[in-house]
Amino acid sequence: MLRIVALEKPGAGATLSLEGRVIGPWVGELRRSCERILATGAPLTLDLTEVAFVERNGVRLLKDLVDGGVTVVNCPAFVSEQLKALLPC
Repeated sequence: MLRIVALEKPGAGATLSLEGRVIGPWVGELRRSCERILATGAPLTLDLTEVAFVERNGVRLLKDLVDGGVTVVNCPAFVSEQLKALLPC
């Protein structure tokens, strides 16, 4: 399960705080949540403080988001190891 909490700051963009595992159908849900915010032109930050695991499709999504200008912050050590080949956490 993945919990996505949106924290919007007028004029400063939005942060999606993630909690749980980025796996299976939750990868698509994260993609849709990000697309809704990015469609407004607002800057987006993903806070991974409470993420326990990211599967391969989730890693690809995070890489695509970072390539598109999304900022990723607060990678836990285990998640950072999963992502370090693709993302600077």
